[in-house]
Amino acid sequence: MSHHDHDHHHDNHETNTTIPFDKKMVKLLEHWINHNTDHAETYREWAKKAKENDMEKVIVFLNEAAERSLEINIIFKKALSLIAK
Repeated sequence: MSHHDHDHHHDNHETNTTIPFDKKMVKLLEHWINHNTDHAETYREWAKKAKENDMEKVIVFLNEAAERSLEINIIFKKALSLIAK
């Protein structure tokens, strides 16, 4: 099972003046894409566990959350394609 490490702080995504803004945006978008992918995998893993524990109704919502996380990645990838040409 993959574990998503949440020891980082979500509020540390400030603009760093030592890195050009476009490079910072690329790094943030790539980070958010990876972050959402990790979450989607975790939601799917827990959906499998929910199935093993006869929580059929919960499975639907966990899988939906996974899909929505990946849909957000599509938006982030579109933004990334505008910067990283």
